[in-house]
Amino acid sequence: MEQIINISSPVNAMNEKANTAERSIIKKFRRELWCRFTKAVQEYELIQDGDRIAVCISGGKDSMLMAKLFQELYRHGRRNFELVFLVMNPGYNDANYQRILDNARLLNVPLTVFQTEIFDIVNSEKGSPCYLCARMRRGYLYSKAKELGCNKIALGHHYDDVIETILMGMLYGGQVQTMMPKLHSIHFEGMELIRPMYLIREKDIIRWADYNDLHFIRCACRFTEACASSDETEMTSKRAEVKQLIAKLAERDPEVESNIFRSVENVNLNTVIGWKQDGVRHHFLDTYEGES
Repeated sequence: MEQIINISSPVNAMNEKANTAERSIIKKFRRELWCRFTKAVQEYELIQDGDRIAVCISGGKDSMLMAKLFQELYRHGRRNFELVFLVMNPGYNDANYQRILDNARLLNVPLTVFQTEIFDIVNSEKGSPCYLCARMRRGYLYSKAKELGCNKIALGHHYDDVIETILMGMLYGGQVQTMMPKLHSIHFEGMELIRPMYLIREKDIIRWADYNDLHFIRCACRFTEACASSDETEMTSKRAEVKQLIAKLAERDPEVESNIFRSVENVNLNTVIGWKQDGVRHHFLDTYEGES
């Protein structure tokens, strides 16, 4: 049984720490965070008049910063949209769950929390349950957001997630694709996914958190819970391997990261052997003879 729990900070809870965190977004980290957030919103047309957006918060640094960025956008920009700060509890342990609530109160982010049993369900899977867990989490978020009258969900994926995904697809998936800045939902009619942190670097998110002495949960699922305290576990993942590879290449050539990002903006179909569009496979030989 799911239960909606509305968690709001007291009226007088605008403490100095929250004020400092908010000011640092607009002032100290303006170029790195605020400008890149607003650029993504504008460049990829992520918000339209009348949108009601479910800002999905996992409790990590990325999603909590995203919540604050949306609050600042609403405070300083056009108020042509509505926000719901949505937290799904898939079965967090008590310490992680409490950390999410405490950080939300500290940062004055009013949460709407609902419960699921995803961790119990996927825990019975053989091998790594990560793919199933991710699909179920996404589905629950779409469903609850739609129930709450939202037409969009916002996820906290950042620039580094994007370039790592591109390279992972090539190295381990044998495909060229990217994590899109926005997507129409296939299974939830009228719903859309947006990624407003698309242009923000992870290092700048970490700098913001450290500057404000904020501590967020790192790895909350039961299957990989050890990664919250074990660097060894974290570094065995494919994404961590790719992250290390990109960092090493960037040491030799700082343009590597931006080149990976731009590679999916500059695809030349005249030099591609094959591609898929709307589920249909195409091959360069399909039209090769007609081009001579």
